[in-house]
Amino acid sequence: MQRPFFVSAISLLLIVAAIVAGCTNNPPAEAEQIAFSMSDTMLKKVTFQKADSSEVKNEMRFFGKIAADNNKLAQVYPIVSGVVKSIAVELGDYVQQGQILASIESGEVAEFQKEMLNALSEVAIAEKNLTVARDLFAGKLNSEKDVAVAEKELEKAKAELTRITEVYKIYSLKNGSIYNITAPISGFIVSKKINQNEQIRSDISEPLFSIAEINEVWALANITESDIAKVQVGYEADVRTLAFPDSVYCGKIDKIFNAIDPATKSMRVRVRIPNKNFMLKPEMNCTVSIRFSEKKKMLSVPSDAVIFDKNKYWVMVFKDRYNIETRQVEIYRQLPNITYLSAGLNAGENVIVKNALLVYDALND
Repeated sequence: MQRPFFVSAISLLLIVAAIVAGCTNNPPAEAEQIAFSMSDTMLKKVTFQKADSSEVKNEMRFFGKIAADNNKLAQVYPIVSGVVKSIAVELGDYVQQGQILASIESGEVAEFQKEMLNALSEVAIAEKNLTVARDLFAGKLNSEKDVAVAEKELEKAKAELTRITEVYKIYSLKNGSIYNITAPISGFIVSKKINQNEQIRSDISEPLFSIAEINEVWALANITESDIAKVQVGYEADVRTLAFPDSVYCGKIDKIFNAIDPATKSMRVRVRIPNKNFMLKPEMNCTVSIRFSEKKKMLSVPSDAVIFDKNKYWVMVFKDRYNIETRQVEIYRQLPNITYLSAGLNAGENVIVKNALLVYDALND
């Protein structure tokens, strides 16, 4: 008779114990798997910065316009009436001091020429009369008083000749009927209100040309009434334009115009900006960001290190390539370049700045 096959309880326990022993004898390196490790390639793509205490600054943004410096602006008016025969420049052209801008044919130029000829004639006559008076005085035929009168007449004639000569020099007058309008300073033509064959008068209220040196320009910002008390001379300002949104022009408020514009209900402040490459042009629209200190210090990190996700703010705290923590932080104020923290981070902790979002996605997805 065949004996039935069975496994005793003791044999079963021995088998289970052997299996358990085999599982627990694996090397520790295989059992402790690392959840995330930053590769060499990713390390090269990120930058780090330690959280540090810094002075808290606030920022306000206003709209404004670029304007030429009034002290470097020349407006050109005609001194005679006449007909515009030629125009040598156009709006936006750069001109040198003394360069001809336009030519006007005018009968009034002949009057200046007549005055010049009369002045030259009067001087010649006065010189001759003085010579005669001195000769007569030497011959005892007239008095010393007659000589003095002749000298005064010559002095008067020379004064008139000097005056008309200065007029010729100031307005660059030439012989004939053509009057050349010339540039009083070097700079760019920022306005032009003259056309060829146009009849113009010498009493017009608007300038024919406006010339401005724009190696330094003004940014005139409109400050709303509610913010007037917050703005002071000396505050730092960053100026950005629609034409060049990636360029930031830095300056300081150097003047506050203490008057309210009735049309805009705002007050203007002026920021001087270097403009060596002449990219900024008068009448350009701009935004002016004004920064000022709150006179206290708080922990801060670069704004690029802060990530907004799930209605919360996060930073990536870096200890080593195997130990990176996603840390929630509380924001006090966030500016374009710096963010001030009220909680969540300690001074001296390293945070990832460049490509922080890349690491955040890799660690939290």
